[in-house]
Amino acid sequence: MDAPNTKGRKLRTHLAGIQTRLTVPGDKSISHRSIILGSIAEGQTRVTGFLKAEDCLATIAVMRQLGVEINEELESDEIVIEGRGWSGLTASKQPLDCGNSGTTMRLLTGLLAGQPFESQLIGDASLNQRPMGRVMEPLGAMGASLSGYLETELPPLVIQPVDKLTAIDYEMTVASAQVKSAIMLGALQAEGETTIIEKVLSRNHTEEMLRLFGVDVEVKRKAIRIRGGQKLTGQRVEVPGDISSAAYFLALGLLLPETEIKIENVGFNETRSGILDVIQAMGGDLKIEPRDNGISADLTVRSSPLKNTVIEGSIIPRLIDELPVIALMATQANGVTMIRDAEELKVKETDRIQAVASQLNAMGANIIPTEDGWLIRGQTDLQAADVNSFGDHRIGMMLQIAALLVKEGTVHLADASCVNISYPSFFDTIESLEKPSEGIK
Repeated sequence: MDAPNTKGRKLRTHLAGIQTRLTVPGDKSISHRSIILGSIAEGQTRVTGFLKAEDCLATIAVMRQLGVEINEELESDEIVIEGRGWSGLTASKQPLDCGNSGTTMRLLTGLLAGQPFESQLIGDASLNQRPMGRVMEPLGAMGASLSGYLETELPPLVIQPVDKLTAIDYEMTVASAQVKSAIMLGALQAEGETTIIEKVLSRNHTEEMLRLFGVDVEVKRKAIRIRGGQKLTGQRVEVPGDISSAAYFLALGLLLPETEIKIENVGFNETRSGILDVIQAMGGDLKIEPRDNGISADLTVRSSPLKNTVIEGSIIPRLIDELPVIALMATQANGVTMIRDAEELKVKETDRIQAVASQLNAMGANIIPTEDGWLIRGQTDLQAADVNSFGDHRIGMMLQIAALLVKEGTVHLADASCVNISYPSFFDTIESLEKPSEGIK
């Protein structure tokens, strides 16, 4: 099988029915936050299960530029962070390169807004086209000094030191955990108590992890209150498997005939578990076995005749990253599936609404893109085609799962290496499915 590279990859097609168990890499959201919070904590933080993918490695590189000692212990496979507290970060002589990681840039904007030195945040060509006004506006209301490229809201971002930040009451205009997290990191450096009112509940990893590090965060329904001046204390962090990475194999297990797939130790958080609700709504055979650690579960799926559904409203933030592969599931379901209220897909690594429709339609699907989602006619036979990830890891991995449903011909994926952003071993895992399995016990 060809190695992944920016020129493309010949994808595997037509996988026969399988029975297998597997694990997926660590949760990307938790991995980012473990590094950032461990860096500003007092004392040592040790992280197991860290996702060693390009996005999360960018966060490590940036924090090292800010003077934080971060080491990898090979024997225990732990990441060890020597926390410097709020006052221990130092200015970088070079721009802070966030690569393709919107999480790194947005969270670091909140973190650096209250620091006594100037910082510049840069990204790759894709990240430099993603909107940062959504974090600049609330942080600016706190008194932060932020400016984008040529007075726009686009990176590179320059953050100037200010005398102080002031607490605010802020109503979120978008359902975004990244924006919420940036505000909370700014709020911890501000005078007074900040209140954040969410438009729709988004993933709560930052709230939960701040509590782990000893911060008092009050959450009542859609309101979050956090006092400035609180210190963080170093902790042990266990990173479970990423449900966004598991989603591709959940879809494969449901769509591939005579198949059963068990995915072990997947992070189980109600603010991220929307895809599980959708699988059940579509009639999928899904078994959820929570683990004793209280943060993860084993998920087992079996081949299932899926039915159409409507996906909208408050569930969207709980599955925003899984929508491309959910759209693939809908192409094989009975009837027409409607997905709406997902305009946030337009400002990801690419416009995922257009990318999903154009690439799956090239493979024979019947998808009508809308302003905020899709109308997807099901029970379509997918065919071989040349497809493109547009540099978006979630589009690339979804198209590989789609290719496994193609019965004959060649599927070639342009820019396949983008999967390294979140799942470097993805194609190796796909290749391993060829090998005989002992089945699931």
